Amino acid sequence: MILEHDRILTAIDVGTNSIHMVVVRIQPELPAFTIIASEKDTVRLGERCQETGHLTESAMQRAMEALKRCQDISQSLGSEQIIAVATSAVREAPNGREFLQRVESELGLWINLISGVEEARRIYLGVLSGIEFNNKPHIVIDIGGGSTELILGDGHDPRSLSSTKIGAVRLTNEYVTSDPISHKEFEALQAYIRGMLERPMEELRSHLKPGEIPRLIGTSGTIETLAMLHAREQLGIVPTPLQGYSFTLTDLQEMTQRFRRMTIAERSQIPGMNDRRAEIILAGSLILQQAMTLLNLETITICQRSLREGVIVDWMVTHGLIEDRLRYQSSIRQRSILKTAQKYRVNLNHSERVAEFALSLFDQTQGVLHEWGDEERELLWAAAILHNCGHFVSHSAHHKHSYYLIRYEELLGYTETEIETIANLARYHRKNNPKKKHESYRNLTSKRHRRVVDQLSPLLRLAVALDRRQIGAIQTVTCEFSPTTRDLRLHLQAAKPADDCALELWSLETKKSSFESEFGLKLLPVLKTKMAIS
Repeated sequence: MILEHDRILTAIDVGTNSIHMVVVRIQPELPAFTIIASEKDTVRLGERCQETGHLTESAMQRAMEALKRCQDISQSLGSEQIIAVATSAVREAPNGREFLQRVESELGLWINLISGVEEARRIYLGVLSGIEFNNKPHIVIDIGGGSTELILGDGHDPRSLSSTKIGAVRLTNEYVTSDPISHKEFEALQAYIRGMLERPMEELRSHLKPGEIPRLIGTSGTIETLAMLHAREQLGIVPTPLQGYSFTLTDLQEMTQRFRRMTIAERSQIPGMNDRRAEIILAGSLILQQAMTLLNLETITICQRSLREGVIVDWMVTHGLIEDRLRYQSSIRQRSILKTAQKYRVNLNHSERVAEFALSLFDQTQGVLHEWGDEERELLWAAAILHNCGHFVSHSAHHKHSYYLIRYEELLGYTETEIETIANLARYHRKNNPKKKHESYRNLTSKRHRRVVDQLSPLLRLAVALDRRQIGAIQTVTCEFSPTTRDLRLHLQAAKPADDCALELWSLETKKSSFESEFGLKLLPVLKTKMAIS
């Protein structure tokens, strides 16, 4: 029975090898969640065209069918929302965004594209929900089809997050042509993996304190399969669940050597090994073996919570349902924006005033001129803080530089579409209005987020104008809308009695056209000055 205050939520992970779904019952009073259904389809979305790198039509069709099944299950269980994320395969394919548009068009399902580092952060959240860290260092490794994520943390902010382009499907497709694998290919594959892992491993180890010996945690289908095979051989049974099961590097090396001597057909005959996993298990086990060797760690422990559970945790945090040991994560987005502002030497006093004006205009026009909510409000705040970061590159066309700096900055806590939206909002805080011929605007494949940029960039333009001299000349702004005459009066309160705020008023006049054309009304600024005290 579902209690009235319980909530049902669905998370879908669109990976390179598989599409995973969990449907959970959230109990806010604990706070906790219980998995009530799960689904997994090995669709091999990462099997791309070798010549073009595009997702193939057959792979996309398999993915569409799997996503439709996920939707049906989710709906049958009364889920209030589906949160779907896509990772390596879609990130890298030239037609990845076209695939996401197709899913949205045909299924009505919006999939959030996330960066490798953001994927690592959400994996960390998922693991934290399943394992108690006790303030001690843990290294989490997640071996996917297209990438491997490495995280170092102790239950607080992650000390190190990385995503490396080595995955079980990617390496099998690109480096294995013989069956069983030849000695030459095996040695080359092993050397390549080691070379790719050395740099992220060095970065991770630099965040360990002297004398710290971390515990190694493994997630993902590849590592779970290795644990299952080990348990079957050593115990004769597979523990249910596998959560907490451990095996050693020596055990792993023995399995890897056995796999390399077998054909794919022979590996598929191993009890518990399906045909699809048999194709890629050697590459996956080699990645783990090299990682454990470089880390000099002898044992790995399984955690069955990963990215999809991290998506649930992240949703709970952003909706104020978690206030315990994960509470620090609730400000990850804001701290990431402020850190970026500091990196590019943004004048924070000015940016914070612009943000305050932008949010004030947003709040006062909400339900009158627009229907956007808290999520869009936060994107506007982020754009206001970073709108001038392009000055770090050059004063000339700095709005365009702002776009590129934001777009290619790894902002934690945001999806790729959200980052693109923030970058576009900053891009259009001055000069031209959004146009389809602009590459930055075309990069927004979501019609909804284009609309966000259309309607909120005029608010940001006004906010920038209100602090034209960057001295806080305008103290407050109050909106008065007249539906009869279709005008919006901006009642401006000057900070100093003698200040006529001429430059701010002039700037509003030059910036208001985009606002007027977007909302179909007349903007009328009215300055009020404080009475001087004699």
